[in-house]
Amino acid sequence: MESTTALADLHLHSTGKVREMYEVDGDLLMVASDRISAYDVIMPNPIPDKGRVLTQMSLFWFESTAPLCSNHFVSEQVPQEVAGRAIRVKRLDMYPIECVVRGYLSGSGWREYRESGSVCGIELPAGLRESDRLAEPIFTPATKADVGDHDENVDFERAAQIIGDRPLMEELRRVSIALYAHAAAHAERRGLILADTKFEFGASPGAEVVLADEVFTPDSSRFWPADEYEPGRPQRSFDKQYLRDWLDEIGWDHRPPAPELPEEVIANTRARYLDAYERITGRSLAQTS
Repeated sequence: MESTTALADLHLHSTGKVREMYEVDGDLLMVASDRISAYDVIMPNPIPDKGRVLTQMSLFWFESTAPLCSNHFVSEQVPQEVAGRAIRVKRLDMYPIECVVRGYLSGSGWREYRESGSVCGIELPAGLRESDRLAEPIFTPATKADVGDHDENVDFERAAQIIGDRPLMEELRRVSIALYAHAAAHAERRGLILADTKFEFGASPGAEVVLADEVFTPDSSRFWPADEYEPGRPQRSFDKQYLRDWLDEIGWDHRPPAPELPEEVIANTRARYLDAYERITGRSLAQTS
């Protein structure tokens, strides 16, 4: 179980809520820890195997989506101490926007719809219920927040201003929706609903749109079991919603420090990550050891 990573031979490039990035011969080594955050606060207890799940799911999807969009994956040749939960990736010039696609009305999209009847400036029909499927997926970008801050939903025009290139923003929207449609179809074949997801993109020499970070993992996506789907209420989820629900039940105010997680909560959260990995990939995590 790895909550932090220290690779003495490599220069630490940056640290995020769940990852460390190291510099290696012009590329980056992206290492996923077992840390978990909720409401943008890092929990004091790690979730065993979470880093391996995030990395191995991303590898599955990088291969699956390669015909749709190039990505930053270079190789799995990594130091032994981080094998299974790290990959070598291209260094990119990252765009300062999270590209979010929603096929269902949930989370912050549902909250925004209840207040305004729209999501990120996109007007939606009246009378929709929580978890309803949308007529077609919508692109709802967000600003990237620093560690500890909250991402902010913005409309397309504001996102284009932030990027500084409207045609590029239109291409990011097109690619994002295509990626979502591909993964949603795969998830459906596996008995899952992909409610929404978020992407990060960057540019490299000769490629203006390169998929980066993690992709279609329980941390970046909301997966629901299709056989339990019932609009009009929240759905059981394979993402961190179980943890968020527990934190809300105990009355935590979403401000640091986060409470200690009981063994039961740790075990149940781990089980959800493993279940998502196995359902999506058709593999067990032991096969990646």
